[in-house]
Amino acid sequence: MDGWAREGLVRRRVRVMVTLLVIASPAASGPTAGAQPEIPTPGPLAEPRPLRQVGAPADLTRAAIPPDNRQTPQKIALGEKLFFDGRLSADGTVACGTCHDPARAFTDGKRVSIGIGGRAGQRNAPTILNALYNKTQFWDGRVTTLEEQAALPIVNPVEMGQPSLNAAVARIAAIREYQDAFQEVFGGRPNGPDLLRAIASYERTQLSFDSPFDHFIAGDASAIDGAAKRGWELFNTRGRCNKCHALTDAERDVTNFTDHDFHVQTEMSALGRFLITKKESDIASFKSPNLRNVLVTAPYFHDGSQETLWDVVDHYNKGDGLQNPYLDEDIQPLALTEDDIDDLVAFLASLTSGDYREQAVKELARQRAVSRTTRPQRDTARAFDPKPPRAPLPHP
Repeated sequence: MDGWAREGLVRRRVRVMVTLLVIASPAASGPTAGAQPEIPTPGPLAEPRPLRQVGAPADLTRAAIPPDNRQTPQKIALGEKLFFDGRLSADGTVACGTCHDPARAFTDGKRVSIGIGGRAGQRNAPTILNALYNKTQFWDGRVTTLEEQAALPIVNPVEMGQPSLNAAVARIAAIREYQDAFQEVFGGRPNGPDLLRAIASYERTQLSFDSPFDHFIAGDASAIDGAAKRGWELFNTRGRCNKCHALTDAERDVTNFTDHDFHVQTEMSALGRFLITKKESDIASFKSPNLRNVLVTAPYFHDGSQETLWDVVDHYNKGDGLQNPYLDEDIQPLALTEDDIDDLVAFLASLTSGDYREQAVKELARQRAVSRTTRPQRDTARAFDPKPPRAPLPHP
């Protein structure tokens, strides 16, 4: 088959997939109304975090600061103020902090985020903790820098709803406090690029380590219990978690727990990265998230479809999505026992930073209680079955 014929075949397949996904997707009927969330009040958990933390990668942290946007205390303070200011949104009700609440480890605890007018989005809000280490931003990796990332929610009609970045700037440019702050930090009046630089600078202060696991890796054998230690071994062996949550599956990752890549890991319910790359192989693929503080950032996955970490492990244990022809080849039944699953969850819980210790204790108890009565993803028999043949690609 020559190149032109192949391209035509791919396009026909994609048209079929787009049609099926639009029919199947709950988002096909448009945004639905939800309760308008309040903008959180910044507290101690919103403050810039120390650079020296057990487990924090000093070299990666320095490399994450772009030469054209160096950190200064004044710029970071300005970025924090903007991050929690609803006046950047079209109706004054939504700020960056609405979907990224420090008290919830910079998430919102919802399956999908709610924007202006109670409009429901299509994605679960990822944490900004350790986002400075990301190679791409958003679930589909549509941009690479935090400056680029900061702009898009402002002009998204479902999120902050501004018709343009300039419209958001105009809302704050008339405020004397902002005029003075921009003059001090950037030497001029408020403008779009500098606004984004300030927000990104604040976000880069949110590095989060100092977890029990970090202390264990640093040499304190008593920092995590036996279950978490067994879970760490499972994570890198039979659990196959390291296939997506390590830089390579041959070398253990103790820092960010992501391969910075995109994978199809479930049944097809959204086009995902395909909308960015237009590659057939990227249909329904999403970025592997960083796993730090994962316990306190429920619900999980790009669509918030999994309520607990037990649900997440059950999902992979049974090899969910095996009828998806684009499914990542590493997904397969894992044959993990209930004790194995509990151990994996214990390890994931050990990745919670010290700042969220109290929340983690409550959340782990909540999720454990739910898991003892409600396990919608559990399929023990299927988890021990051999992997079936890959489903064929859809016919053009």
